[in-house]
Amino acid sequence: MKNQNKIAKQNQQSNSIHQEKLQQARAIFNLKFNLLKLSIITTFASVLLIYSGHLPAEKVEAAQGIINRIVLLTFKVSKDTNEKLDDENKDE
Repeated sequence: MKNQNKIAKQNQQSNSIHQEKLQQARAIFNLKFNLLKLSIITTFASVLLIYSGHLPAEKVEAAQGIINRIVLLTFKVSKDTNEKLDDENKDE
């Protein structure tokens, strides 16, 4: 009976970790999708502003660099979180 309770508890913890990973995956997907939309919009707006002469190319390059850093940070955070959850799942 103790073994069954132990197995049930491990399954519950495993399901909990799995649910947490799914929830984080959804949140990260939504964040990445919104960042992609922001990047596309800023790229088209930047091209229009550069060709109209209202914005120098250096400022556009700086803005795109900031957006790229945010996207990379998002990928790093999601990877680190998934690795941490996997480590916790292995320890249990």
